[in-house]
Amino acid sequence: MRIAALPTPARCGRCDGDGKLRVSPDADAMTHPKWPPRGLYAITDGPRDDLIEVCALALEGGATMLQYRDKTAEHARRHLEATALAQLCRCRGVPLIVNDDIELAAAVGADGVHLGEYDEAIGAARARLGTDAIIGVSCYDSIERARALAANRPDYLAFGAFFASPTKPLARRAALHTLHDARAFGLPLVAIGGITLDSARSVIDAGADAIAVISAVFGARDVRAAAAQFARLFERPGS
Repeated sequence: MRIAALPTPARCGRCDGDGKLRVSPDADAMTHPKWPPRGLYAITDGPRDDLIEVCALALEGGATMLQYRDKTAEHARRHLEATALAQLCRCRGVPLIVNDDIELAAAVGADGVHLGEYDEAIGAARARLGTDAIIGVSCYDSIERARALAANRPDYLAFGAFFASPTKPLARRAALHTLHDARAFGLPLVAIGGITLDSARSVIDAGADAIAVISAVFGARDVRAAAAQFARLFERPGS
């Protein structure tokens, strides 16, 4: 199958059009400038013709991390898309995380990888991607799993689904107190699963540092506006 070239992300003012950040006096502070995560963690879900455009809109709206999630076996297309998103995220100073695929993350220079229940171990991901890579892991509804994974020092723990999820309708449901209990591990916490503007405040108040959202951002008519609404939930009074 012939894969069409993807659009080049628009120049954002911080790069030279090739995705490379311009050198500035505070260049040393540019490594993972949005890390540890606090805010909207936007996650894509499968192929769409306007993927790069809608991801750019989510970042413009205030997403502080982006995850490329595509479970298909269309390797050439996935490589092209992940490459374009890596360029876009470098230009915007936002980490790009690749779901499940350590080799794809390494090939496109992504900032890290998110590992699920049956993916490779944290140590293998760290060895392949380097000590600076962001390694996130799914803990679902399990404090016991989180405790075991935390011993290997991932960069964040993800819990959920907290609500009915259109992406994973059969996902195990996590209780809000799971986030409170997981604070003891001393790692950033990400909440995921059916999170909407109406329910987001409850997981933030329960202890989530970031909220991972798929449908409520990328399924919105106005992706930029939806992302901005989620981002505003993390604004502190007077900021």
